[in-house]
Amino acid sequence: MRLKVLKKQPNSKMCFVCGLDNKFGLKSWFYELEDGQIMAVFKAAEEHQGYPGRLHGGIAATILDETIGRAIMLTHSASVWGVTVDFSMKLRKPVPIGGEIKVIARIEKEGNRSFTGTGEILLDDGRVAVEGRGKYLKMDIDKIADFDHEGDEWLVVESSDDPLFIDVV
Repeated sequence: MRLKVLKKQPNSKMCFVCGLDNKFGLKSWFYELEDGQIMAVFKAAEEHQGYPGRLHGGIAATILDETIGRAIMLTHSASVWGVTVDFSMKLRKPVPIGGEIKVIARIEKEGNRSFTGTGEILLDDGRVAVEGRGKYLKMDIDKIADFDHEGDEWLVVESSDDPLFIDVV
């Protein structure tokens, strides 16, 4: 299925998942899709492997947790973040490193103060490699982080490589 990208979400400088200046990080990009889901795209490096050639399970948990937690930004301002209360995952298939990895997530249920969401890491052929589920508190960024989220530490970096559409097999 081909989905239109509506918006690109911001990146930070040093976050392990989205930090552009973190030499050990994933440097993930996050895209809001027309169907109300969010997709993360990144390329895992050798430093992110567990078994040779395979994404480490802890890294899989990290990217799933971040992507599900960011889904709240689809319906709220970028100043409202999801803070993890509970997270679980099921590892179904190994995730190879070296190529582009896609993660898709959505909100399942939203209350006044919290939400639950699900997400998957997808293989190139569309099969689900890892499933995640979590519960998150909705919190204003001013209450959970100490950085300049209105300055150069939290910004959308536009690129000619940004897709207009993303294929979700």
